[in-house]
Amino acid sequence: MSDWSALHSVAERVAQLRQEIPDRTRIIAVTKTVPTHLMREAYAAGLRDFGESRIQEAAQKQQELADLTDVTWHFIGHLQQNKVKQALLQFQWIHSVDSLALAQRLNLLAADLKSPPKICLQVKLRDDPQKFGWNGKELLKDLAALYDCHRLEFKGLMTILPIDLSPSEQRVVFEETAAIAQHIRAHAITPLPLTELSMGMSDDYPLAIQAGSTMVRLGRIIFGERNNFFSQ
Repeated sequence: MSDWSALHSVAERVAQLRQEIPDRTRIIAVTKTVPTHLMREAYAAGLRDFGESRIQEAAQKQQELADLTDVTWHFIGHLQQNKVKQALLQFQWIHSVDSLALAQRLNLLAADLKSPPKICLQVKLRDDPQKFGWNGKELLKDLAALYDCHRLEFKGLMTILPIDLSPSEQRVVFEETAAIAQHIRAHAITPLPLTELSMGMSDDYPLAIQAGSTMVRLGRIIFGERNNFFSQ
């Protein structure tokens, strides 16, 4: 691991991440509360994937960054039912589909879209009242109903770890998530092509990558602490 305190610019941090993270793993820059001038720095450093968790905040940034036409926008926050339509209009990826009801609502409202939204199903494999998602048994139970959501392009699984796990426990949860995705891909009757694993954040991304993560969601390690954003 690098000494991130010695890397002061977004460009330096992105360059270091590029050296550490394999090409197969996409870096999603988590830009909640990040001002657009720093997002432009991340873009100039080569990042093309931005992750937002608030619909209204993302809409303002998307307007300000409309000239960056090759950016892919990822919704990574908890998606409320009344925000589904707007999320479908603003984001190419939705990582946080955490219930069958939400998937079915997305499927219904995706009817008029030119291309289907790319979906990650959120799993929660350890008790955590602050997180959302299926456990493994619940997801398998809902698999047939999800399979019928033909307007959605299911891409993978997403997970967010509880904050109190040891590194060894973190690794186990990431490996369990990967195993569930593999099991669903191989399901004889209702397989979903869950080839993507959206796992790993600033504190745990190396372990996630070791377990097979294809997308890491990195905010602080790229942009620094949130309370420093607007002083830059």
